[in-house]
Amino acid sequence: MGHTMSKDSKLELASFLRGSVDLIEERELLSRIEAGEPLRVKFGMDPSSPDLHVGHAIPLLKLRDLQELGHQVVLIVGDSTAMVGDPSGKNQLRPQLTREAVEANLLTYTEQAGKILDLDRTEVRRNSEWFDQMDFEGVLKLCARMTVARMIERDTFQKRIKDSEPVGIHEFLYPLMQGWDSVQVSADVELGGTDQLFNLLVGRQLQEQEGQRPQICVTTPLINGTDGRKMSKSYGNALLFEDSPSEVFGKTMSVEDEVMEVWYTQLTRVPEEEISEILAGHPRDAKVRLAKEMVELLHGSAEADQAAEAFDRQFRSKELPDDIPEVAWPGESGLPLANLLRELGLAASGGEARRLVSQGGVRLDGEVATEPMQVVEPPQEELLIQVGKRRFARVRA
Repeated sequence: MGHTMSKDSKLELASFLRGSVDLIEERELLSRIEAGEPLRVKFGMDPSSPDLHVGHAIPLLKLRDLQELGHQVVLIVGDSTAMVGDPSGKNQLRPQLTREAVEANLLTYTEQAGKILDLDRTEVRRNSEWFDQMDFEGVLKLCARMTVARMIERDTFQKRIKDSEPVGIHEFLYPLMQGWDSVQVSADVELGGTDQLFNLLVGRQLQEQEGQRPQICVTTPLINGTDGRKMSKSYGNALLFEDSPSEVFGKTMSVEDEVMEVWYTQLTRVPEEEISEILAGHPRDAKVRLAKEMVELLHGSAEADQAAEAFDRQFRSKELPDDIPEVAWPGESGLPLANLLRELGLAASGGEARRLVSQGGVRLDGEVATEPMQVVEPPQEELLIQVGKRRFARVRA
């Protein structure tokens, strides 16, 4: 007679599977779940920049689900690996960070992760704990566990070599360091993005060499940002953990309709059958619900309600937002409108400013401006400038 999974086991498996791409190996995972022992679930974050964006929330949400099911989350803060830099998906040599830069980035890193994880139930480990104790002989022994042929199987390295882009020897260390983290914490499971699969498999290999039970590898997808490209701070399309509730709401409302299903599945815990119903309705209503879910994730339900009400007032009732910044007139005389927008930081460049004005996206005291080079004089009291739907400034003389 075939084996029947318990209701609790099905729930645990569903938590692993929701939105997952790779699961290696599923039979091993089922066996460990059925054994009823809490699993040590590892996730590593390198403090290579000071901010997290919601792409990082995908594995963090899955970790929270597993915490609530009684498993032990092990959060690796990669203060040593950050100095090497993960080569995954990179088409050029990454600059190495100093320990000082890493420490500066660490100041709010764990706190930001705590917006999703229960840190009181999380085992937080810095990997400098073991790498700072490793002497040169230990580094050589670690390097001997991997061949060059295996390392350059990575599509990242193959592409860079084909394009005559440099590949640093130190970059070969990164997968070994990440894998050694798994050995040090005796991970049963490791989570990572799809670009991390190679590194996760190295962890399995090193654990087997050390006589440990090899970890199960679970990957989650990378998501697109507000402009349809891969989410990245460098593209300016990222929704950051530290964004204000109004910024989170507004940025979410600007995402393309096509990405909503992925965002709902990966970044919320709305039941999947309910997601289908939401997306079958009006796209704007679906996006408003998504925006509220995102604000609630990062700031709580009260802030989500307030952000939704403010957005509704601003864009349905055409009321102005409550928090328009007040700025001083730049200089002493009149300025061409495009120059003024650039000086006030309402446009990234003169070219963008001219384009915005030409497209009718700029209002002066409620009136649409049409000439990028029209000279705007300093106001007697104040001038209200609106650029697009979400950028405002009250300019005072």
